Amino acid sequence: MERFIVKRALASLISLAFLVVAVFFLSRLTGDPTDLYLPLDASLESRAQFRALHGLDQPLMVQFVDYLKDLAVLDFGESIRRAQPALDVVVSAFQWTLQLALITIAIVAVAAIVFGSLAAFNVGKIFDRFATFFSLVGSSVPEFWVAIVAIVVFSVQLGWFPTSGTGTALHWVLPVAILFIRPFGLIVQVVRSSMINALSSAYVKTAKAKGVKAKTIIFVHALRNALLPVITVIGDQAAGMLNGAVVVETIFGFPGVGKLMIDSILQRDFTVVIAAVVVTAFAIFIMNLIIDLLYALLDPRIRY
Repeated sequence: MERFIVKRALASLISLAFLVVAVFFLSRLTGDPTDLYLPLDASLESRAQFRALHGLDQPLMVQFVDYLKDLAVLDFGESIRRAQPALDVVVSAFQWTLQLALITIAIVAVAAIVFGSLAAFNVGKIFDRFATFFSLVGSSVPEFWVAIVAIVVFSVQLGWFPTSGTGTALHWVLPVAILFIRPFGLIVQVVRSSMINALSSAYVKTAKAKGVKAKTIIFVHALRNALLPVITVIGDQAAGMLNGAVVVETIFGFPGVGKLMIDSILQRDFTVVIAAVVVTAFAIFIMNLIIDLLYALLDPRIRY
């Protein structure tokens, strides 16, 4: 088990190292922050002082070496826009995204496993057709369109929910509901397909012949053997949310890392962009490691 974990960790760290290098050079392609933060008529002296203050007066490779040295001690520098440590800015925003992702994926996982399992147990019946139809629709509709329609209907016309912010529980309802739709549709389809295979196996037929209750057959005998592909999809969807639910966070004014990253790119706040990418990538690395451990717990063959 330890060797398995070490191998997966090393593979993820190599990917993270490549990502760090790519983000540094790609962020520089957005332009010079001096042109954005100083007036057009700023003097050459003021521009030179600004560039020196933020380390932009050095050759690109010198900046890269300095960046790696600072990164080694988790020093991401100071945000140009906010005059605060970039890591503090990102961690503050990431907490909101993490809460949003965990709440949504927990609800999605429970609901999708129940619906998908029941659909598989009732293949071809009304419930199966109902679950299949709505899961296909949910996995196909664009989030930005649903979010806008939800705001118009539930916030503007009915006045049930606020349009933006995070002040109360009502502020969370629409963002969670919109993020729920697509993962739910995808996971229901995977659960249904995997459970159909599990329910057709010999041990399930034996359990039915012995008169075991349907609930026990579905959620005890068949579900564990059907969970491996389901966990993969749940992990992918959770990682996608951690990567920043950019559309939902932007539309609902949610102060998460996705919205922060978009704003920082537009503001050429390089330190925040890099810190956001590194923190998000590290969180996804941890999540993937947890998924790998779940694989090993569910299927002993993976440990060897």
